[in-house]
Amino acid sequence: MTNIAILGFGVVGSGVAEFITVNQKETAYIGGDGVNIKYILDLRDFPNSPFADKIVHNFDVILNDPEVSVVIEVMGGSHPAYEFEKASLLAGKSVITSNKEVVANFGDELLAIAKEKGVAYRFEASVGGGIPALSPIISCVRQNKILEIRGILNGTTNYILHKMFTYGESFEDALRDAQEKGYAERNPDADIHGTDATRKIAILTAIVSGKLLPVDKIYTEGITGIRDEDVKAAEKLGATIKLCGRGIVGDGEPLAMVAPFIVMNTKFLAAVSGVYNAIEVIADPLGDVMFYGQGAGGGTTASAVVGDLVQIMSTGVHYTAPVFEKSEPKVEFESFSSKHYLALAGEDYEKIKSRLGEHLVISEGEEVAILTSHMTERELVGVISGIIPKSHIRALD
Repeated sequence: MTNIAILGFGVVGSGVAEFITVNQKETAYIGGDGVNIKYILDLRDFPNSPFADKIVHNFDVILNDPEVSVVIEVMGGSHPAYEFEKASLLAGKSVITSNKEVVANFGDELLAIAKEKGVAYRFEASVGGGIPALSPIISCVRQNKILEIRGILNGTTNYILHKMFTYGESFEDALRDAQEKGYAERNPDADIHGTDATRKIAILTAIVSGKLLPVDKIYTEGITGIRDEDVKAAEKLGATIKLCGRGIVGDGEPLAMVAPFIVMNTKFLAAVSGVYNAIEVIADPLGDVMFYGQGAGGGTTASAVVGDLVQIMSTGVHYTAPVFEKSEPKVEFESFSSKHYLALAGEDYEKIKSRLGEHLVISEGEEVAILTSHMTERELVGVISGIIPKSHIRALD
């Protein structure tokens, strides 16, 4: 019998407990052993829960119990989650987490401790919810030369943009609808400003490049500035707008970013709608591979957590673990090159028209919408020369 402890009994923690209970036969068959939830750590009591007798309030009870071999951390936030994960690994317990904030900030350190102690540190659920992406990328794709990893990594923003494009709703109305349906938090800042997606692209970029970039050094832009006029301009192009995380590896030094991108309807990512997520790997000689599915929710995230658990049970630490180290960015965002969608006041457009070079005019009038040819961020600043566009959205190649 494999004894486990679950840290946190919110949506994901309760989902994990229920998943293990309902799928006991499947878990035992794949993992080669039964699973016993010995403890659930939470500040609250749950007297009406079928797991009420498992609740403890002191982490040391779990840490000092030699029978607990796997700790599942689904608390969220950096602290005390990081301290609990680290202490568990140092005590010789394997750790599974869905906590993207901890992995993005401390994943290199925790992986190193796990290796030193001969235990596992797994975090499939930290990116993409229930989408099985990290393990296949590590074990089945990473041997290729990875050129880029990118995707739609936040279901809340994707749902909002889907409503704006499909139903013509404003950003404010679409956000309100997402909150009413439970897709967006009461305070949605981490989603709509891109922070959540930035943590995820930091993890994905680290997996394919070996370099964990500091989250605060990754260029991040959210979706709050996208207007109805931009939606209409994208539709004229035969495109949509998606909040994309991108990790461009190139010759080994990665450049990561999160921002809205104009995505042509012919591309895979354009078809990803609602709360769904998608992760695309571009590799040589493999080509393009996409992982697609639901990116959030108690049941879907629990599936990824329990997937990590049965792999630990069946293989121990004998699996291909990622190896990465913290690294300051060595590629400047100013060197990033793309086509640029610009919405400009008519008089501003006339001022810079001759400097733009070849470009496509999407719409004209008091406001002019254009799509430039490829130019770097630095070159664009020189071209617009201090003019502030009404909108600026990059285009996905």
